[in-house]
Amino acid sequence: MRYQLCTKTVMDTSDPGISFDQDGVSNHFQDFHNTVKPNWHPNEQGRRQLLERVAQIKQEGKGKDFDCILGLSGGVDSSYMLHVMVKEYGLRPLVFHVDGGWNSELAVHNIHVLVDKLGLDLFTEVINWQEMRDFQLAWFKSGVPHLDIPQDHAFVAVLYQFAEKYGIKTILNGGNISTECVIMPSQYYYWGTDMTQIRDVIKRFGTVPMRTYPFSSVYRHKLYLRYLKGVKTFKPLNFMPYTKELAVDLLEKEYGWKPYPQKHFESAFTRFYEGYWLPTRFGFDVRRCQFSSLILTGQMSREEALQRLEAPPYNPETIHQDFEYIATKLRISPEELRSYHEMPKKFYWDYKNQQKVLGMIEKTVSFLKIARRGGAF
Repeated sequence: MRYQLCTKTVMDTSDPGISFDQDGVSNHFQDFHNTVKPNWHPNEQGRRQLLERVAQIKQEGKGKDFDCILGLSGGVDSSYMLHVMVKEYGLRPLVFHVDGGWNSELAVHNIHVLVDKLGLDLFTEVINWQEMRDFQLAWFKSGVPHLDIPQDHAFVAVLYQFAEKYGIKTILNGGNISTECVIMPSQYYYWGTDMTQIRDVIKRFGTVPMRTYPFSSVYRHKLYLRYLKGVKTFKPLNFMPYTKELAVDLLEKEYGWKPYPQKHFESAFTRFYEGYWLPTRFGFDVRRCQFSSLILTGQMSREEALQRLEAPPYNPETIHQDFEYIATKLRISPEELRSYHEMPKKFYWDYKNQQKVLGMIEKTVSFLKIARRGGAF
């Protein structure tokens, strides 16, 4: 495909699934207006729906220690959601954090200033580092782009385990349309709960038994827990006025929370993966999705986004230290890490997978306009 840039967003042909109409407008722009926007209610209608849902959550939580559960990464979305749902709506969440070994110092600071000032207890699940390290290395060795699965999978699995353990029916999720309405390409961001693929990669490249890592199949938490146990996910940020600038400003003033250079950079590994690995090895810059989301929701101009994209997504002056840090943490040499960067590229279809089934489910919920891959709604 010849190079082309969307005339409404900053999505371009680095997205393998992009398409354009005769005016050069991409499918992402059309998808936002036709599928996503109808699920976005940052208005009085949304407030009424939010109040109704909050009342239901409180009713279900009567007599329990917690009426909902919230996973706190230290990022802006989950942090602002925690503030609003506790301070403004009076919910009593079980707040938990998964420590996969990659927390940045800034994330640790942001988590603790929030829970301390709100007077909440923090439940922390620490993933066995020997298993996490081996799992992470297996993904490097596989050659695929979706290297964040070891972290992401643990977060989702522990979330549902906590909900089931404490009999909590509502999971508060920070996914939102305001900052995440443009979906990441599935070629680079494959399903993190495809256990067929996870087992295949571990079988080929893993070296230690995964005895304690919290695996969870998509069928378990999307079917068994949802329909048999009644555990539901709710995304409150889609029912209130929510902008990144508003959230950061409030969190800084109210808690001494500190912003990150880029979305998802609360994890040192994600900063390296999204900021350096993905754009330099696979030619995809996640800022195109992030900035396009802000353009479509009126938080950034296209001109500003294009200007910011002229700078690299990583700091050229510190990338050598980042390489050293990641390699040292994984107990390999920088040369070995570099060899994974230069090895032949692989993708999800090069390993066993459930893409046909998962893709069919995705098409169905997309057609019904009730959910989407990526978690914005």
